[in-house]
Amino acid sequence: MESFDVAVVGARAGGAAAAMLLARQGLRVLLADRDRYGADTLSTHALMRGGVLLLSRWGLLDRIVAAGTPPVRQTRFHYGDETATVSIRPRLGVEALYAPRRSLLDALLVDAAAAAGAEVRFGVTVTGLLREDSGRVAGVTGHDRRGTRVSVRARLTVGADGRRSTVARAAGARTLRTGTGAGAVVYGYWTGLETSGYEWFYRPGHTAGMIPTNDGQVCVFAGMPAALFRATAGEQGAAGTSGGGTSGARTGGGLGGRYHRMLAAATKGAGGRLAAAGPPLRLRTWVGRPSFVREAQGPGWALVGDAGSFLDPLSSHGITDALRDAERLAREVAAAGGPGSLSGTYAADRDRVIGPIYDAVDRIAAYGWDLNQVRRHLLELNSAMSAEVEMISAVGAG
Repeated sequence: MESFDVAVVGARAGGAAAAMLLARQGLRVLLADRDRYGADTLSTHALMRGGVLLLSRWGLLDRIVAAGTPPVRQTRFHYGDETATVSIRPRLGVEALYAPRRSLLDALLVDAAAAAGAEVRFGVTVTGLLREDSGRVAGVTGHDRRGTRVSVRARLTVGADGRRSTVARAAGARTLRTGTGAGAVVYGYWTGLETSGYEWFYRPGHTAGMIPTNDGQVCVFAGMPAALFRATAGEQGAAGTSGGGTSGARTGGGLGGRYHRMLAAATKGAGGRLAAAGPPLRLRTWVGRPSFVREAQGPGWALVGDAGSFLDPLSSHGITDALRDAERLAREVAAAGGPGSLSGTYAADRDRVIGPIYDAVDRIAAYGWDLNQVRRHLLELNSAMSAEVEMISAVGAG
């Protein structure tokens, strides 16, 4: 049976970052994922300042910029008919925000993990955990694409395998908090759409966002309460894809028509810009699930990113969460002199920073606000994210 210091399950942003950072410590790291290299995934793409700061610290931000990811130097908040513009001021070496496509960001992090010495294996599905007689997690079991059984021993197993984490379930990670609300979101990529950095739109019962990403595309999402979305259209999959050509996105029927009606309800005043742009060739739907926080670690295991704490997509904070978790976990491993005897400081740090962010996001995702209230909730979220940046910056480069 193969043996590693660390087995990381899931090679998206959080898992690949964790594998990279742990491999840079000289540890023998396995990074396994059931998908293929460079696969895209459902995402709003937006990095907040903490995420950009970490990519810069790790020496990877220049590659994001070199790939043509547009810099975001301001954010516009549209509250009904009023607009507030916030400039992204240079701070802590971060001069702009970025929203890279996941096929770019995740592959870049995987490549960096491999360059640091991690063993990277795609097409591996983890189905369970190995345990010592004491109950401590001691590695993973699963199979490859050919159905061949895989068993790997590890001193630390990191679950970075998303909201429905196999590692979390098999480890028995308790759910500490569950959200009170959830939003449904329909996403599409537009071309030729004029934007001013990140743009967020709020009207009672409706939200939308415009996020410029790579290749001249803008990710445009429209949101509404998940319960209402399901009641009026039927649940068609928690994270599904609904196809159709350009004409389908313009018509009044089907998902395309619904998407445009949701956009119109949230973005009154932006209709001219949308009409002049190239609409999506296909749409993707997230029908909504409540946010949650799980235990972040236990004997022989730890969770990063959505596996440990999932925030409603309205937060646009999931990637930053995952990168922050990877960095904090790697720092605890370094401080402990290895992955075999962690004290739990990673979990304590994660819980401390995620609490205020979670509270604000849950209030926004509940859609029970008027425009004055959502402004307050967003100010609370901004304050919580500022505290997160202070925590990240306080440890300095490493």
